[in-house]
Amino acid sequence: MTRSWREAVTVYAHPRVIGMLFLGFSAGLPLFLVGGTFSIWLRDVGIELVTIGFLSWVGIAHSIKVLWAPVVDRLNLPVLTRLLGRRRAWMLLSQVTIAVALAGMALTDPREHLMLIAVFAVMAAFGSATQDIAVDAYRIEAVEKHKQAAMATTYVYGYRVAMISAGTGAIYVASFASWDLAYGLMAVLMSVGMLTTLIIREPDVHVDRATLSMEQGVIDYLATTTHIGLRRDLTVLFIGAIVGPFVDFFKRYGAPALLILLFIGTFRMSDIFMGVMAQPFYLDLGFTKTQIANISFAFGLGMTLAGAALGGVLVMRFGIMPMLMFTAVMAPVTNLTFSWLAQLGPETYGLIIAIVADNVTAGMAIPVLIAYMSSLTNPAYTATQYALFSSLMTLPGQFFGGFTGWLAESVGWFWFFICSAGIGLPAIILAVMIACVANPDRIDQPGRG
Repeated sequence: MTRSWREAVTVYAHPRVIGMLFLGFSAGLPLFLVGGTFSIWLRDVGIELVTIGFLSWVGIAHSIKVLWAPVVDRLNLPVLTRLLGRRRAWMLLSQVTIAVALAGMALTDPREHLMLIAVFAVMAAFGSATQDIAVDAYRIEAVEKHKQAAMATTYVYGYRVAMISAGTGAIYVASFASWDLAYGLMAVLMSVGMLTTLIIREPDVHVDRATLSMEQGVIDYLATTTHIGLRRDLTVLFIGAIVGPFVDFFKRYGAPALLILLFIGTFRMSDIFMGVMAQPFYLDLGFTKTQIANISFAFGLGMTLAGAALGGVLVMRFGIMPMLMFTAVMAPVTNLTFSWLAQLGPETYGLIIAIVADNVTAGMAIPVLIAYMSSLTNPAYTATQYALFSSLMTLPGQFFGGFTGWLAESVGWFWFFICSAGIGLPAIILAVMIACVANPDRIDQPGRG
């Protein structure tokens, strides 16, 4: 369904769309601190590329969060849920966990206690992944489906501002002071998420009759079972929180459901694969930490935000599927600019060109994919189903990302980025296949109030 340009632009004035800026900041802050910035820190103090590559696996927490998403979807936290509601309670718990983990990293020297800092990084990653589950559920439940691209765009804006704080900001502090001070300041900045969680209102969720009918199985079990205690509670949780979401998804989409899951799993593979080694690549090529902070993080943020805003407007104007196909093609194509940069050497203009090409495309792709995945969820199982999709979105790239250090050392930077572009070819093929079987009305229709 297409809408006027005025509708496409004024959606950004919606209060909940604006509110996603701050939740996006809270969600984005930990990512670089256990990812790109973490890699620069480790490389800066002399940790080997192979070790850095393997340590990137801490990010797999975001890719396996579907394993505990049913708990976040259904379990009430003592006291916190009663005071804040289920979504906000889980947000606050995860934000406190992240802050504590970042403080622990700030107090640890990776040269002397690499294993301990890895433990804190895993703790921060799992807290971040849990926060993502709760924030994603809130975002999807808070507004109608046709506003999801706008929600995703402001979320990305906040996310990227947080990333420049955790990227450029942390690197500047590390350059002029120390890494422990940089990570300590990042721990303090998690208070932005905590305050936002305390201010926002818990969303209302409306479950349709078809879903209620499907969940009748849980009610029937309770009425007929002779089981009591923990066994009864665990069975109810398993049926309602684990079986229900997956049965619902495959029932609604039928055979194309597998095609959809494959596409989601391959869409961002090339970007994630390339991203693990991007910062070490800049250092090895000869760029200074200040140049990386200014161009890759600060200037790159501007390009990503421009792409995100454009992507959100174009989705509102033309719909999800056309933009999904376009960004699926452009993501691996722009990776080739880094192969060119590897041949060019540490020229500032070359880094700028590569960052513009890659970040604008990535900025467009993220809200498009988020809007698409959000459109696939059922309000009764928001957290679990979206966690499944977002886990699949990152899992293949995160897994293969662990071998990026070995690959870069084996083939060199030029061929490394050629390989990262080739990894994006399956997503292009799957995007075309999905476009042939997708029902646009099902994807773009409003679903929440």
